[in-house]
Amino acid sequence: MSEAARVEVVLFDLDDTLMAHTRAVDEAIARAQTAAGGAFAADDPVAVQRRWAELEEVHYTRYLTGELTYLGQRIWRARDLLAPYGIEVDDDEALAWFERYLVGYRDAWRLFDDVLPALDGLDQLDARYGIITNGNLAFQTDKLQRIALWDRLDLTPVRADGSIDDPARRGRVIASGELGVTKPNPRIFHAAAQAFGVEPIRCAYVGDRVRTDAVGAYDAGLLGIWLDRGRDRNPVTDHAEGDLPAGVPSIPSLLALPVLLAP
Repeated sequence: MSEAARVEVVLFDLDDTLMAHTRAVDEAIARAQTAAGGAFAADDPVAVQRRWAELEEVHYTRYLTGELTYLGQRIWRARDLLAPYGIEVDDDEALAWFERYLVGYRDAWRLFDDVLPALDGLDQLDARYGIITNGNLAFQTDKLQRIALWDRLDLTPVRADGSIDDPARRGRVIASGELGVTKPNPRIFHAAAQAFGVEPIRCAYVGDRVRTDAVGAYDAGLLGIWLDRGRDRNPVTDHAEGDLPAGVPSIPSLLALPVLLAP
């Protein structure tokens, strides 16, 4: 990388980039099946996991676009999953079911094995770190704290008005639920650069989705990087966002990131 484009800030997507979200979801839904009994428990776990992932994509997107509230997307995901088994739930029952599912999901939160070694390598570049996530700030903050990245990356939230909770910390968390704008809108990427006080060209952004993450960052003037985790790609979003254009690099592991960003 040329000195003219030297990266000062390394930004990451969270789910399926740093944290093994799809693995955790699969473990949690399998646990929910076992606990439920009946026809739901008897169904093929792989098919149930696939349908749950599809429902997440559909209804979480409805939340991101403002069609549903944050709790509303949870209600619809639970309802649509359970309905084929003759299980009808009202709003309160759907939310209670989702809360039980979340116990298993939280218990399964883990970093990918390449995260900490990659961060050790990036530390040699004296970069600052940030997270840009299409999610609820409180929920994603809890996740970052539980997987021990909150302090490792020295993170603090960025608010909708651009204010920073603890400016003394070096890292930043930019969440769509707080800013009111979602990836791949350039505004969320520009908000991240502004929170660090740097131009977008001084930022690299790494994520597992082609358009939402890598191309979105590239279009916003950052160095967008697609993390292609191969077998660990989300089966629903895998190759669903188009091809990677020229000028947007891809890496098979975060272990390749320090070399890619080295000046």
